[in-house]
Amino acid sequence: MNLPLVLDFLRQLAANNNKAWMDAHRADYHQARAEYTTLVASLLRDASASLEPGLRGLTPSDVMFRINKNDRFQQSDEPYKRHMGAGLKPGGRHSPWAGYFIALEPGGETYIGAGRWMPEPQQLARIRQEIHYNAPAFHAVRQDTRLLRHFPLGLDTSQSLKTAPKGYDRTDPDIEWLKLKSYFVWQSFSDAEVARPDFTTRVLEAWQAAKPFVDFLNEAMKAEE
Repeated sequence: MNLPLVLDFLRQLAANNNKAWMDAHRADYHQARAEYTTLVASLLRDASASLEPGLRGLTPSDVMFRINKNDRFQQSDEPYKRHMGAGLKPGGRHSPWAGYFIALEPGGETYIGAGRWMPEPQQLARIRQEIHYNAPAFHAVRQDTRLLRHFPLGLDTSQSLKTAPKGYDRTDPDIEWLKLKSYFVWQSFSDAEVARPDFTTRVLEAWQAAKPFVDFLNEAMKAEE
């Protein structure tokens, strides 16, 4: 697979993010998307075999996000995303479960991640409840040395309530974790790292390290089903 080609296309798209340019370079887009699809297919095959059985039977089209922006989240007039992304989760990219993510973007903005980003209120309530009831298990997975080796920043705390969530005391010893609105870890890669032949191996190793964390979240979210 030619990932530098994908990054080069996305670099050009970022500089010419409009429909006219995309229409004129549709063949280049399809070539770049084909290379990205090859990457996702490889990751999906290996992850379904050794990481998450719930991914079996899914195809790249089930987990890859469209490059067109979703109007609900559009923060600029640019019609296209500056990255190509995929969410490997049981049920596909839009399923409610925690899972594994990868997005290629030039300029060192490529990232891989794991967990559940901005879960729905009911899911979020279940995760918080599990953390409250089973704090030792939560801290064990978030502080796991293998997880932190691949995701040294730990849990992303950028999305957090300013006060204690309803039903929890602000003096709770785990309040900083209960206030989170997302339960997610991520790590960025330089363009040079993306081009290395061991890139997919590194991605899978990182996702494997995050599996206990992802499993904790999914167990929490289905606890009352």
